[in-house]
Amino acid sequence: MVEQRLTTPRCELRPITVGDAEQLHDLWSSPGVRRFLWDDEIIAIERTHAAIEKSQRMFGEHAFGLWGVWPTASRELIGFCGLWPFREPPTMELVYGIAESLWGQSYATEVAQAVMTYCFDALHMPILRASTDVANVASMRVLEKLGFERVRRVTVGDLDTVFYEMPRRRLGYGSDDRAKW
Repeated sequence: MVEQRLTTPRCELRPITVGDAEQLHDLWSSPGVRRFLWDDEIIAIERTHAAIEKSQRMFGEHAFGLWGVWPTASRELIGFCGLWPFREPPTMELVYGIAESLWGQSYATEVAQAVMTYCFDALHMPILRASTDVANVASMRVLEKLGFERVRRVTVGDLDTVFYEMPRRRLGYGSDDRAKW
């Protein structure tokens, strides 16, 4: 079995659990995070529980889902990062969010890099994908700092959306096989 706990210089990432629901819900309900994650909707706690349950199933089936982010030696959840299915048919995409009080301190880049490394090194994924609203300039900067390539810009629903890809071969890992991820 692949180790699913990840570490960065400043953080520990572990698969999110039901015991983390209250902290995760608080993070997802904060104005800055919910603006782009939930299109500014304050979601019910039940939706957070459903997402956690889905993430746990995904870890069991695919060895990925949502990781919670904790600063080293702290019990305060400061973010999340992982792969999540978006749209129909579902496409697995990198997703991340950090507490507003820590924006601008490179935490999103740091934890996303850890998840990317895990996906390429441990799971041997051939490609990672991501998308963000055009209005989320900070998220676009994170993806570009990580080396993602912008592949298209389209309207999805009512949102102007930018799509990115990072083939494994760009990092020197080998072929660019297109997989279901």
